[in-house]
Amino acid sequence: MTKKIVIKIGSSTLTTAEGKVDLDFLSMITAQIAKIKKAGWQPVIVTSAAIACGLEALGIKERPSDIPSLQAAASVGQNALATAYAKSFAPFGIVTSLVLLTRRETADRKSYLHARDTFQRLLDFDVVPIVNENDTVSVEQIRFGDNDTLAALVACLINADLVVVLSDIDGLYDKDPRAFDDAQIISQVSAIDQKVIGSAGKPGSAFGSGGMITKITAARVLMVAGIEMVICDGTRKNSLVDIVAGEAVGTRFVAAEKPHEITPRKLWIALGDSAKGTLVVDAGAKAALINQGGSLLSVGVAEIEGSFEIDDIVDIKDSSGHLFARGRVGIASTELTQSFSHQEKVGKTEKNSCISNGLSNKPIVHRDDLVIFE
Repeated sequence: MTKKIVIKIGSSTLTTAEGKVDLDFLSMITAQIAKIKKAGWQPVIVTSAAIACGLEALGIKERPSDIPSLQAAASVGQNALATAYAKSFAPFGIVTSLVLLTRRETADRKSYLHARDTFQRLLDFDVVPIVNENDTVSVEQIRFGDNDTLAALVACLINADLVVVLSDIDGLYDKDPRAFDDAQIISQVSAIDQKVIGSAGKPGSAFGSGGMITKITAARVLMVAGIEMVICDGTRKNSLVDIVAGEAVGTRFVAAEKPHEITPRKLWIALGDSAKGTLVVDAGAKAALINQGGSLLSVGVAEIEGSFEIDDIVDIKDSSGHLFARGRVGIASTELTQSFSHQEKVGKTEKNSCISNGLSNKPIVHRDDLVIFE
């Protein structure tokens, strides 16, 4: 029986300190991928470093700050990067393909499903897809921003069994190991709480765009979907081979034994588009959402942040600022704000009855459009 694995390779792992592709590393990792593929795994690679490759090819020493230059570098670099992968896999008789994505594709439900079908057909053809964000055409509004998010999305698209993030650090630590000598690696995470989030450091690579916090954010969604994720040192010998064999390598984020009801539609909500705002809810509403399977009503909302329209994606946090859910709203922020303003004028004692425009019983986020991370 075959299993699907998504392997995310970051810029800091795939490139040298000078920003060049580390061909020795690429050769080492493709040999491991060929080995696990022969053992029955269907690999999909989510790769970074297109811009870094482009800058190298163009002879640019420092990363530009203007968008056109970065997109031009990406255009050159995507070709160089795809060629490097193809050459590295060729000795094993493995065919690769290049798949470029932006949020424009994944935010549209129909495009999302087409992408899923394309991945499945590529795997049916025994191809190893090489996936990257389409930085050539990406702008801020449609960027994933980091390939950890992209890797989680791809894993959900193909219903992967495992995600492995090959990083420049050997796992998640209880504190920043660059600042604290007594930092200890966390071998397994079964729940992502504020303590786990607090242990994440800031991005530390000159060429990468992510950091540990983006990996934890990706792991949170994967755990809900029932997909385990491992973060490890990509340069560790036989890391991939040992991980698929079940050995303890790096930090393993263990998926829930009984995943939440998280349909492809909900996975799309969780990862397919960026949040346009935030709803802060009270303790009662949080408990109802997690334990009772209800929709989010206006009575449970304590604060509205940002501006959003009907069908936009919003984050849902508790009073401490902890993000515990995400959903697609059925009411625009302007309408909600007007209702809240009316509530304040009438008085708190009338909170449940003062909504004059019929919002008291209308879900802000319907259960079918809600993803709970706990």
